[in-house]
Amino acid sequence: MELRGITKRFPGVVANHDIAITVRRGTVHALVGENGAGKSTLMKILYGMQKPDEGTIAVDGEQVTFHNPGDAIRRGIGMVHQHFMLADNLTVLENVVLGSEKLYGIGDRARAKIREISDAYGLNIRPDVLVEDLGVADRQRVEILKVLYRGARTLILDEPTAVLVPQEVEALFDNLRELKAEGLTVIFISHKLGEVLSVADEITVIRRGTTVGTADPASTTPKQLAELMVGTELPSPETRESTVTDVPMLRVEDLSLSATDPDGVVRAVLAGITLTIHKGEVLGIAGVEGNGQSELVDAIMGMRRPDSGVITLDGADISHVPTRKRRESGMGVIPEDRHRHGLLLEAPLWENRILGHVTERPNSKGAILDLKAARADTERIVREYDVRTPGIDVTAASLSGGNQQKLIVGREMSHDPKLLIAAHPTRGVDVGAQAQIWDQIREARREGLAVLLISADLDELIGLSDTLRVMYRGRLVADADPATITPEELGSAMTGAATGHLEHHDDSSAPEDEAR
Repeated sequence: MELRGITKRFPGVVANHDIAITVRRGTVHALVGENGAGKSTLMKILYGMQKPDEGTIAVDGEQVTFHNPGDAIRRGIGMVHQHFMLADNLTVLENVVLGSEKLYGIGDRARAKIREISDAYGLNIRPDVLVEDLGVADRQRVEILKVLYRGARTLILDEPTAVLVPQEVEALFDNLRELKAEGLTVIFISHKLGEVLSVADEITVIRRGTTVGTADPASTTPKQLAELMVGTELPSPETRESTVTDVPMLRVEDLSLSATDPDGVVRAVLAGITLTIHKGEVLGIAGVEGNGQSELVDAIMGMRRPDSGVITLDGADISHVPTRKRRESGMGVIPEDRHRHGLLLEAPLWENRILGHVTERPNSKGAILDLKAARADTERIVREYDVRTPGIDVTAASLSGGNQQKLIVGREMSHDPKLLIAAHPTRGVDVGAQAQIWDQIREARREGLAVLLISADLDELIGLSDTLRVMYRGRLVADADPATITPEELGSAMTGAATGHLEHHDDSSAPEDEAR
């Protein structure tokens, strides 16, 4: 595959400028670059979701023009997006055949084809299981299976390891090596440079919308790759000095929560959660996604009403206080899903800046919105947090995922919260932005901020946390010492395995399969 002179302009910004990339058949080709560098735009062009203003694309030596993703699929190109596109209430088979019913029908032939692909590439996916019963890693394999089912010979994977623990990352890389061994090609987009170097055959670096070079994984270090990407060294999340006080900021006592699944069965998703976060403390929660972390955040924020338990913030009982009042009491949140809970995608940046903080300064004077001040503060956040945008009147949807994240972090940190709930705060951001977000959290922590940190990045969890706890099936099952635990040991604990350097809690009273 050859891309030559690819240029794409949007109002006020050039997303891609004269990009040139050659991808050899049967290789894993990594594409790296800072947020807003143009990686996603380039892949959308390759997948037929957007048309370039200039430049050419050649597949197997033949120049092609893609008007839509269907054209790309017919030329053997498939894309697995960072945000999965699966229907939870359908089976694997139903998700895979959706829109491709003409290929192998919707019954036994399709089921046999799914099993054939799954076995051939070591995906280990059963066609008749409900997607909602699958973990994150298996859902990702279903997405890969979907594009293989449609005949893809080139797979574009956008941030495929963002939500995986180390063991799952290794399993995914084994799958990629199997695909490569069968002659398939993988284009791999990632901000995790160590992973890129371990799995890629070739690396192309994009900066500010254009290609700035290539790298050979065999002779390149993460530090060198980071400097090529953003001009800075690879950041570390390590926090050296302790700022933990003996003043409790958040207390959660014996919190339990149940939910009704689509079959009408009531299941416990949180059971007996008890934790305390002090001023100046970062408490990290480690766990494979789907084990109750999201429900814990929702309960603390007041978005779900627990069955039992008490929540206090800065000494005040907020168990029955609505979400807005909790926010006004000093609770900030970086949400897990920035599209669903963090932004109004079709609203301009200045409106997203005031989201959740309409009644607070500088956004308002009493009950009246201060538009001039709100716009000025949006420009400050854009400047201080390096949000790459042509202006504050463009929509949030026009920003790259990493720049959307920086806008959210800037918004939440601008109101000096007492407690920050940070769910995957650096997911999808480049190494430069990652370092900036870590610095903001560390600085606020020194000034007394209490932080509940939830992350799939185990280096981030271990490096930033003062206290580390493991969540499994809706319970806090073990404590870990961030000073001694390794990512591999933590990853094992997250999957329910007992490891060293952990203090395990008695969970003998846990009913089986109450929570995923």
